[in-house]
Amino acid sequence: MNFIPTSINGVYIIEPRIFKDERGYFFESYNENEFIKNGITNKFVQDNQSKSSYGVIRGLHCQLGEHSQAKLVRVLQGKVLDVAVDTRPNSPTFGKHVAVELSDENQRQLFIPRYFLHGFSVLSPTAIFAYKCDNAYCKESEFGIRYDDPEINIDWKIPANKIITSEKDRMANNLKDLLRQNVR
Repeated sequence: MNFIPTSINGVYIIEPRIFKDERGYFFESYNENEFIKNGITNKFVQDNQSKSSYGVIRGLHCQLGEHSQAKLVRVLQGKVLDVAVDTRPNSPTFGKHVAVELSDENQRQLFIPRYFLHGFSVLSPTAIFAYKCDNAYCKESEFGIRYDDPEINIDWKIPANKIITSEKDRMANNLKDLLRQNVR
């Protein structure tokens, strides 16, 4: 596996070594020893999967406090723009984001540390999205920031009239609310 650092410390793009032949392909999507060699020691305890259609934006979400989650995300079918926003206390890149296209063609994964907001937009007709978490989901600790927060200014690569999102995501807080509430 190739671990590629991004512009935000702790966030990595992970490219597997893909072995192709006349039968198809094979690759390791996770190998604990490889992750540890690259400084990622999280123990994953939960796997999640979703299916969405073109224009769907899911996010930006995180879990707060002791329930925060690191995630290892990938696309099983289709293509998404995956986004991680740094909300780590005292981080020099607080409020900055990384956006990476993940697809069933490039087989890339994104490792997102704890204390990051996470979201994605679907760029293909449909997408099946899978991710590992290092902490169990806790509804009471869930927090969200609006996907269109002007402070973060994410280009989701979806025309405004094609965006599909949940009521909860449309009504979420802005980054300034997170700072004002000191909810990290």
